[in-house]
Amino acid sequence: MRYKISLIALCLLLLPIATHADTLGVLCAQISSSDTSCQNMSKADCQAQLQRCADYYDQQSAQIAQDITKTSAQKNTLQNAVSTLKKKITGLEGKIKEGTLMVKDLNLQINDTQTSIDKTTTKIESSQQQISTILNAVYQEDKKPSFVILLDGKLSDFFSNVAYLGSLNTKVSDLLESTTNLKAYLQNQRDKMDTEKSQLQKTIQIQTQQKQENEQNKKQQETYLKLTEAQYQKQQADKAAADKSAATIKARIFDLIGVSNAPTFGEAVAIAKYVSGITGVRPAFLLAILTQESNLGRNVGQCYVTDDTTGSGTNLAGKITKQRVMNPKSIPAFKTLTQNLGMNWSNTPVSCWIPLYSGGVPYGWGGAMGPAQFIASTWTLYTDQVTAMVGSLANPWNIRNAFLASGLLLKDNGALSSESVAAAKYYCGGSYGRSECRSYANSVLRFATQYENDIATIGG
Repeated sequence: MRYKISLIALCLLLLPIATHADTLGVLCAQISSSDTSCQNMSKADCQAQLQRCADYYDQQSAQIAQDITKTSAQKNTLQNAVSTLKKKITGLEGKIKEGTLMVKDLNLQINDTQTSIDKTTTKIESSQQQISTILNAVYQEDKKPSFVILLDGKLSDFFSNVAYLGSLNTKVSDLLESTTNLKAYLQNQRDKMDTEKSQLQKTIQIQTQQKQENEQNKKQQETYLKLTEAQYQKQQADKAAADKSAATIKARIFDLIGVSNAPTFGEAVAIAKYVSGITGVRPAFLLAILTQESNLGRNVGQCYVTDDTTGSGTNLAGKITKQRVMNPKSIPAFKTLTQNLGMNWSNTPVSCWIPLYSGGVPYGWGGAMGPAQFIASTWTLYTDQVTAMVGSLANPWNIRNAFLASGLLLKDNGALSSESVAAAKYYCGGSYGRSECRSYANSVLRFATQYENDIATIGG
């Protein structure tokens, strides 16, 4: 729209260097908690001190925000570690339970096998006894003299009995061998199960130890997590306190005596929200634009246009001649506007020209009006819309009218899709690609970021 340097930017550059952080912190704490901290100070000195404190709390909040980010990352790391350990513990508990059941099953199998071995041993002993009896009977038969056998007259019975005893001995011997093999097999199986049981018990012991170690580690991580959570909550509280102090001090800055129709910060937020509801433009972005333009209505111009032919004029004191105060092409619209509002065009403050030259030739004009710093021709484009919305003739020096017109222009400039482009167009019009236009847009977006935090702090 025109070329001008933000008064706020100049003021910030000219502020004295802050004292040591600790001393400044104590001073700012006193200022934020007292309503009489500006006694015995000039308005300018008070505003400068308040601005230093506002910057101090903004920096403090930004530093705490970085700490919160780090602490949050630590929390996530610890939470992940605790979660991983819980999973390991649960897995080990499952394996221990499974192993314990397998040991119980092996004990049952071992007991059954031992019972079978005992029975087999009994069978072996019985077979051995039978064999011993048979062998003794055979021995007794073999000891009989021939004449006894002949006297008995039963030679065939004798041989039959010997043959029977031999056959029985063979069968019992075979049974003994089979039973002995069975016992050996069962003992081998029992030994294997004993070995498996022993290995399984060792595994369970190791898993139990691992579980205990993981549980101990988990408790330690949970302790760290509790400490980190406490630190995180304290940092959140510290940041909220810093933001609150910053918002309180900023509200004090806005409440300093200035242009009669300049709003307090709370009022400015309310107006910005109202305009946002109509235009869709973000309240913090709208506040940032009007802060960059006029410090929310604190600076609506330092020049008068007095020559409607050349556009030259004077400073507000009428003592210093100023060039290029307003483009002569805009003066007819400016005269009509001020006349309709019952104002004297030659005694109405507008922005001064910031001397800019290209190849030795001056370019750009002053002449921007009111809190939103519209030039007369641009204001004319939005007069009907604003008039219809507010129910009275649109006035660029009325703070609410200025907010509304600014919101409408930003929306037309594409703020709903690109705030950076909309801000650059607001400052430079169609030639918004120049470096100074981008710098202006970047400054606005920085203000908007802080205002977003401020609005959140006051419950916006």
